[in-house]
Amino acid sequence: MDFIFKAFILILAGMCLVRISGRQSVAQMTVTTTVVMVSIGTMIVQPIVRDGNSVWKTIVSVSIFIFTLMVIDFFRLKFNFFETVISGKAVILIKDGHLHEKNLKKHRMTVDQLEMHLRTSGISKISDVKTATLEPNGLIGYELTDDAKPLTMGDLKKLLRSPHKKSENDLFKEISDGHQKELKKKLQ
Repeated sequence: MDFIFKAFILILAGMCLVRISGRQSVAQMTVTTTVVMVSIGTMIVQPIVRDGNSVWKTIVSVSIFIFTLMVIDFFRLKFNFFETVISGKAVILIKDGHLHEKNLKKHRMTVDQLEMHLRTSGISKISDVKTATLEPNGLIGYELTDDAKPLTMGDLKKLLRSPHKKSENDLFKEISDGHQKELKKKLQ
């Protein structure tokens, strides 16, 4: 029965400590965050599985891991060098509709995997992509070419505000002013 109490305490403590580490830790796991979270999961299970491990010792150990993660994230936010070293930088996979196969191979991604990501984003042709990047969190970012971008409300408003070329054959003006062009007698 003691293990049920330990499990309950460790789950609550783990939830609180992960919550303290921040929402970003769960939503966008970096390599560092992944290592810490896997370690925490392993440490939380130990007091339940083994009778000799103390619950409080585990909570303190998990707290140290979370604190270390928060310090690393602080340095990553304050210094660009740490962000580059810890998280890495985005890598270009497509530029002006052309694949960068060297970068795909370097990051162990196949063309089929890239195409799958593009299709799930609603992109049917690689030539429609101006730039596609592999982000440090593993997601694919992309920018479409101007011709492939969907029409936005801003674009529509600009189009509607632009001066329209008046039709040469304004039927209402024709009634008051007559025909602008000379028409054959039998057509008038």
